[in-house]
Amino acid sequence: MPFLRTSPTDVLISAERKKELRLFEGHAGLRFRKLELLNQAFSHRSHANEAGDGVENNERLEFLGDSVLGLVVAEHLYLTLPERPEGELARIKSFVVSEESLAGIARAIRIDNFILIGKGEEHSGGRRKKAILADALEAVIGALFLDSGFKAAKKFVLRYTVPEIQKVLEDRHRKDYKTLLQELVQKRYRTYPRYNLVRKTGPDHDRTFWIEVVVDGHKYGPGEGKNKKEAEQVAARRAWEDLYDDDE
Repeated sequence: MPFLRTSPTDVLISAERKKELRLFEGHAGLRFRKLELLNQAFSHRSHANEAGDGVENNERLEFLGDSVLGLVVAEHLYLTLPERPEGELARIKSFVVSEESLAGIARAIRIDNFILIGKGEEHSGGRRKKAILADALEAVIGALFLDSGFKAAKKFVLRYTVPEIQKVLEDRHRKDYKTLLQELVQKRYRTYPRYNLVRKTGPDHDRTFWIEVVVDGHKYGPGEGKNKKEAEQVAARRAWEDLYDDDE
């Protein structure tokens, strides 16, 4: 059952834009009662700021969609993996709802072709940015929830996240631990991880780097790698796993 009774914005949608939105619905397997909601879900802050005239950005819808997404995935994991402990379910969920995973889903349903972004963001490659794509997907979920209710939103979420869950269970998922750690730290501590070079060894052509990551005053690692990025990933993985282990 839809929860919204009035239009989210008084801004009119052009006939051309309506055609674009209907095209997206075909890609994503959706049908909105109120296209204004879907259009708002695609409205990045940079676009809304430039457009003015009461144009709303998608951040409130993103906030709502994030909660709907989390609930649907958590319920599915709880019901389908009864033998898995809480900590393992939390780890699986963190991969599935990560920026990396959501951006991949967003690209698959061509959200990058339909988002509305400002000129500056456009020139800086905003349509390819994982954060913008992931946020827009969450906003679409929030918009669908308001437009058509929880059942429709759940069906949409499961259609695209169940394959991601299967990837995690089969260990075929991409493990970007720096992004995962940053998302976890932002939510839990309202801050960011900080990476420090502890030492480096070896000649210039064969360096080994040792890097630690600091989270909320605690040091994790150091991680070892042949370059800084590799060492940071190792340190981030140790921090991410330790932080989840602390909750068990």
